[in-house]
Amino acid sequence: MSESSPGSGFVYRAFISYSHRDKAWADWLHKALEAYRVPSRLVGTHTAHGSVPRRLNPIFRDRDELASAHDLGCKVNAALAQSANLIVICSPHSAASRWVNEEVLAFKRLGRTERIFCVIVDGEPNAADKADAEIAECFVPALRFQIDAHGQPTAERAEPIAADARPGKDGKADAKLKLIAGMLDVGFDALKQREQHRKLQRMAVVTGLAVTVMAITAVLAAFALVSRREALIAQQAAERRQKQAEGLVNFMLGDLNDKLEQVSRLDIMQGVDDKAMAYFKSLPTADVTEEALAQRAKALEKIGTVRMDQGQLPGALAAYRASIQVSSQLAAAAPLDVTRQVAYSRTLAYIGMTYWKQGDLAAAQHEFESAQQVLRHFQGHAHADPRVLSQLEYLSNNIGHVLEARGQLASAAKAYRSALDSSEKLVAAQPQNTDWKSELGGAHNNLGKLALIDGDLATAIAQYAADEKIESALSAGNPRDNYQNETTLTVRAILGRTLALAGDDQAGLRHLGQAVQMAEKLVQVDPANAGFQDDLALYSIQLARLQRLNGGLAAAKKLTARSLALLTVLVRKDPTNGYFQSDAASARLEQAAESLADGRSHAANVQVQAALRSLEPLLAKQPDDRGLLLARLEAQLLLARTSSVHVAAVLRDTVVKAAQAQRSGRNDPRLLALQVEALLGLEREPDARPLIAQLWETGYRDAALVATLQRHGIPYPVNTSFLARLPPGGIAVGDPRVTTRRRNRDTFPRTTAHVPPTGDRHE
Repeated sequence: MSESSPGSGFVYRAFISYSHRDKAWADWLHKALEAYRVPSRLVGTHTAHGSVPRRLNPIFRDRDELASAHDLGCKVNAALAQSANLIVICSPHSAASRWVNEEVLAFKRLGRTERIFCVIVDGEPNAADKADAEIAECFVPALRFQIDAHGQPTAERAEPIAADARPGKDGKADAKLKLIAGMLDVGFDALKQREQHRKLQRMAVVTGLAVTVMAITAVLAAFALVSRREALIAQQAAERRQKQAEGLVNFMLGDLNDKLEQVSRLDIMQGVDDKAMAYFKSLPTADVTEEALAQRAKALEKIGTVRMDQGQLPGALAAYRASIQVSSQLAAAAPLDVTRQVAYSRTLAYIGMTYWKQGDLAAAQHEFESAQQVLRHFQGHAHADPRVLSQLEYLSNNIGHVLEARGQLASAAKAYRSALDSSEKLVAAQPQNTDWKSELGGAHNNLGKLALIDGDLATAIAQYAADEKIESALSAGNPRDNYQNETTLTVRAILGRTLALAGDDQAGLRHLGQAVQMAEKLVQVDPANAGFQDDLALYSIQLARLQRLNGGLAAAKKLTARSLALLTVLVRKDPTNGYFQSDAASARLEQAAESLADGRSHAANVQVQAALRSLEPLLAKQPDDRGLLLARLEAQLLLARTSSVHVAAVLRDTVVKAAQAQRSGRNDPRLLALQVEALLGLEREPDARPLIAQLWETGYRDAALVATLQRHGIPYPVNTSFLARLPPGGIAVGDPRVTTRRRNRDTFPRTTAHVPPTGDRHE
C-alpha cells in the first residue's frame, strides 16, 4: 500500500458533498487537501483510524468525476462506500440541496457517522430552529438529526463536527487545518504547531537565500558602473514606454470608464479598473511618477464606486481608504493644485457616503466637513474655477442631508440653499453641463422635501415637478445614460407619491407605475447592480400600497412578494447596509397591511414584528431620521390592529406621545395623519379634530387617512383653495416612454464614478 493510500480497503481519502452553487469553495477545498503535505514528524503515527499518511489524496468530487455517468445514484453510492471520510460544504445552498441530504444519509447508513466533517462557508448552524427569517440554515436535515436502526431520520438531534471557514470565525486557514486534523485523527493544536514550525523553517531558507542574493547583487553593482551609459539609454526608453502606458491608462480610467458607467456595465468597469491596478503594481517603486500615483488613486476610487453599486459597502470603504492614502500625499505636496485638492476632497466625500449608507451619520458628517475644509482656501475665488464650486455644491448638498437625518432641519435648509445658489451659478456659467443641471434639479428636490415636512404640500409638489422636468429632459437627451435614467425614475416616483398624498391617486399610480417599469429595464441591463435592484423593490412597495388602497389587493401582493425576495438577497449580501434594511422593513409593513386586508390578523402581527426587529437597530443609530420614525409609528399602529384592546391602547398612546415629542417637523402631514389615526383609535375625537383641520388646510388627502375618517363618520371635503394653489392644468410630467443617472432615494447620496457624491431625492 502506498503512503498516500486511504487504507482499510477505501479507494478515496474523502468524498466532498456540496451544492453546485458552492463550486468555488469545493474547488478551493479539493486543491487544498490534495496539495497538503502532512508534517513528516506525524507521518506513520498510529491512530484509531490507521496510520497517518504523507498525503491526503485522492479526494472524490461527485460533480466533477461523475459528469458523464448514466446512473448517478449507483455511482454516488459506490463512491461513498469507497470513501474513508465525508466532507460536507455547509451553506444555505447545500442546506436546500436534496442531493447533499441524500449523500449524508447514505454515508450515515454505512455506519460511519463519526467520519462526517462539516465546513461552514455561509449561513448559521441550526438557524431553522429560530423564528428569525433573516438567518439562513446551513445544515441539511440529515446532519441535524440522527437516523434509526433502519437508516431512517429521527427527531433526535445530532451534533456534527464542523470547522467554520467564515471571516471572524475559524477562517479558511484554520478551518482547513481543523478538517485535516479530524481526518487524520490527530490533535488540532499539534497539527497547527507543526505547520508553524514548517513555516519557520521555510522562512529560514528564504532568509539564507536573500543573504546570498544580496551578495550576488553587490558583485553585480560593480559591473553596473561599467555599463552606466547603456543603462541610461535603457532608462530613457523605459520612461518613454511608461508615458505611453500612462496615456493608455488615463483613457481607461477616463473616457472608457465613463462610457461604461452610462450603460451600467459594472462587470466590464471592474475588469478595466483591475487591469489598471495590475499595471500600477507592476511598476518598480522607484519608477512610480506622480502621474502614476494620481492614476492609482483614481483607479482605487473607481473600484470603490463599483463595489458601492454592487452593494458591497465594506469592500467599497476599503478601496476608498486605499485611494485616500495616495491622494492625501499628492494633495499635501501641492496645496495650490486645484486638481489634486478636488480629487482629495472627492475621495473623502465617497468615504462619508459609505459611512452614511452604513447608518453612521456622525462619521459621514465628519468626512463631508473634512472634504469641505480641504477646499476652504479656494473659496475666495471659487467662481473662477467651476471644479471647486461644483465640489462645494455637492458637499453642501450631502451635509444638508446628514443634518436633516439628524433632525436639524433649520441647519439643513441653510445647507440646501447654499447648494441651490452654487447650482444656479454653475448652470448659468455652463448651461449645457448635464451634471450641473441634474444638481440644480436635486436642489429643487431638497426644497420640496423640506416643504413637505413643514406641511406645505403645494410648494413640495411644485419643487418636485421642477426637478422632474429637468431630469426627464436630461434622460431624453441621452437615453442610454442609465444613471441619469435612474435619477429620472426616482424623481418621478417621488412626485407621484406626493401627488397621491394630495389626493390624486390616479396620477400617483401612473407615475409610480412608470418608475417601476423603468427600474425593471435597468435591472435587465445590469442585474448585478444592487442599487437598481433596490430601486425596483422600493418603488414596487410604494406602488403596491397605492394599489391596495385603491382596491387592487391581488396586484399589490405580487409587487410586495417580489420586493421582499429582492431585498432579502440584498440584505444577506450586505447586512451592514442600512439602506437595504430599512427598505426590507417597509416591504414587511406593506405585507402586513395586505394581510390585514385579507383578514389574516395573526400573519400581519408576525410580519410587523419582523419589520420592527429591523427598524429598532436603525433608529438606535439614527433616532431623528424622518423615514425611519414614520415607519416605526406605522408599524405600531398596524400592531395595534392585531392586538388585544389593552395592548392596542398602549401602542396608540405611544404613537401620539412620540409624534408630540418631535423637536422639529411636527407639521409634517404624514406625522399628523398617524396621530389622527391613533387618537381616533383611542376614541379621542375632540383631540383629533384640530389635527384634522390642520391636515385639511394643507390639502392632504392620502387614501389611508380618508378611509379612516370615513370609518369614524367624520366629513373631509375637498379643499378647493388648496387645488387653486397648484399649477394651472396640473403637473406636466416628462415623456413616460423614457427608459429610465443614479440618485439614491431617502437620505442616501448619489454615487457615480465621474462626479462626487451628492444627496438623494426621497422624503
